[in-house]
Amino acid sequence: MFAGVARQAAAGLRVLLLMTVVCGLLYPLLIWGIARTAFPGRADGSLLRVDGRVVGSSLIGQEFTGPLWFHPRPGAYDPLATGGSDLGPDSGRLLAEVRLRRTAVARTEGVPADSVPPDALTSSASGLDPHISPAYAHLQVTRVARARGLDAERVRELVDAHVTGRALGFLGQERVNVLELNAALAAARAE
Repeated sequence: MFAGVARQAAAGLRVLLLMTVVCGLLYPLLIWGIARTAFPGRADGSLLRVDGRVVGSSLIGQEFTGPLWFHPRPGAYDPLATGGSDLGPDSGRLLAEVRLRRTAVARTEGVPADSVPPDALTSSASGLDPHISPAYAHLQVTRVARARGLDAERVRELVDAHVTGRALGFLGQERVNVLELNAALAAARAE
């Protein structure tokens, strides 16, 4: 009887080792190889490189401040502390924050407060959205062009070149990736 149990235990151990190698090593390597072949930039985290140096991921928003850069949506911009606030639409604190942001953006961009787009006032659910609306990007053109000493029309063309349409032509909204736009802006300065 002991021999039968030992034989079954040995068979079970061989199956365990085989499945560990197949499911824990070979399958993940196969999927990783297919992903790198089929989606070369995306399989590595959609990293954005400038002059061979990684400057960020186009999937994660980053904080840009100052007049030289296009500003992202309000957010945490700390990948270790992601998440939106727990403030609901009837929250007085949220309303006060939105009013303060509207005033600050209007002052920074030199426009009336009622022309500030909603994405300049509210953060995304994750707090790390890398995109802004084309309206918010265009609102910032004058400030960025003036601060960089560039022609506003050239900066506007950069924004237009970085507008991504709706997914499948009907899902979501048009958007502009702030990191990619700022990288192109930095390259335009070098030209």
